[in-house]
Amino acid sequence: MSVVTVGSAHIPHIGSEPVAVEVDISHGLYSFSIVGLPDKSIDESKDRVIAAIKNTGLKNPKTENHKVIVSLLPADIRKEGAHFDLPIAIGYLLASKQVRANLSDSWFVGELSLTGELQPLRGILSIAEKAEELGIKKLFVPYVNKEEAALVSSVEIYGCKTLRDVVRHFGGLIEENDIETYITRTPQTTIAYVRPHSYIAIEDIRGQETAKRALEIAAAGGHNIALYGPPGTGKTMLAKAFTGILPPLSQKEALEATRIHSVAYGTKEIVSHPPLRAPHHTSSYVSIVGGGASPRPGEVTLAHHGVLFLDEFPEFEKRVIESLREPLEEGSISVSRAKGTFRFPAKCILIAAMNPCPCGYMGSTTKRCVCTRGDIERYAKKLSGPIVDRIDVWVPVQHIDYDILANKNNQESTDTVALRVQQARLFAERRFRERSARKELHINKDIQPKDFDVHIKLNKETQELMKTLSTKHALSPRGYHRVLRVARTIADLDRSPHIENRHVLEAFQYRPKLYDNIL
Repeated sequence: MSVVTVGSAHIPHIGSEPVAVEVDISHGLYSFSIVGLPDKSIDESKDRVIAAIKNTGLKNPKTENHKVIVSLLPADIRKEGAHFDLPIAIGYLLASKQVRANLSDSWFVGELSLTGELQPLRGILSIAEKAEELGIKKLFVPYVNKEEAALVSSVEIYGCKTLRDVVRHFGGLIEENDIETYITRTPQTTIAYVRPHSYIAIEDIRGQETAKRALEIAAAGGHNIALYGPPGTGKTMLAKAFTGILPPLSQKEALEATRIHSVAYGTKEIVSHPPLRAPHHTSSYVSIVGGGASPRPGEVTLAHHGVLFLDEFPEFEKRVIESLREPLEEGSISVSRAKGTFRFPAKCILIAAMNPCPCGYMGSTTKRCVCTRGDIERYAKKLSGPIVDRIDVWVPVQHIDYDILANKNNQESTDTVALRVQQARLFAERRFRERSARKELHINKDIQPKDFDVHIKLNKETQELMKTLSTKHALSPRGYHRVLRVARTIADLDRSPHIENRHVLEAFQYRPKLYDNIL
């Protein structure tokens, strides 16, 4: 009997880290212990492993007169999750000479049922990417997760249904006579770009041309947008239609989004289109921002490379709204806990939908508002100046005439609008490549003040117009820059190399003016 080492990994947040599973068997009274800061699910692993080995037809560890010690290295980092079942079982079988194989180039992950079946896991893509980074050649995963793991190109992925399959693959002997099964390498997964079934076609929304134009601008430049108006005017439908006009994710973006969703939910689907996250306004701070005892991504991170839709925006908890300052500005969010500080990606487009007042009918042409001035002031103050300043486009969504609702003509299709958005982004990317060496610039939302002299040039007449309007509206420096970014996007939609007066004037139409006459 000897010590054997089997490679595996754990997921402390949205990334993964290697873990070496050491198994030592020595003579003595039977015992089975796991060391190396395991959590409760790992500590219970010994019972699942013993039952799985016995029910697979191999020697029952409890009937053998030996002492088993499993060590998870590095020993000073706490490990979580049941996916260490498979490497522990393989390590035991190697140490007890029931399987003979050289596994120095292989990793194993998988939770075992008592019958030896492998269960689906979270975060498989993250583990596969770490294996690729460290030069691991083979990765054995649950059968359900094989296509997700096979998104990486340089690691051989083997999907396993049962512990029996793995043992037979390495030439182990099973006491029971049964049908032989073989594990084969999974071909690399190709990302298929399809729109999600949940999106609403923009042509199904009658009227609201101003809001549709604003959504097109927001999609083209990656700008945050707020929709405000009375109940029932279509704000939620417009938000759901928004993802349909966004370009598909690049392969790199698709892998990043899939990795995050896999860690959070263990999704079996590849995220190829910008995700839409729409948490309820009663959602907790941690569910939006992320965190917990073992930090996990929140809704703002799950919306990475996609859309975060916050309906009834002012009704969210105050600190939830204020916590959005960092991700809206930086594209990431820091979560600090006793274990350390974790930075989660959170580059998303915010769509905030709200009523203009508590009753919802301020400014409505169909119903009378019953709110007092004090009610409206308190409602407006739920949104702080810094948050309002971080939303680039504000657009009213009013009631539409019944004649327009019944008219099916002249409705632009989602594909037509999406094509214009994609062409505008390509126009912007071409400008970024020609004028700047910064590879991280892809959309106008990413333009920083230091890039303005390169990417946002105004002639003398347009500069004077910007000065006049900025003074009139008392724009902060951040607000000034955001107007210019929106104007640059409008110019991109027109395929104009320069920002003209009409682009600036339209951009100013989307400045927040909901409570100008109240506060």
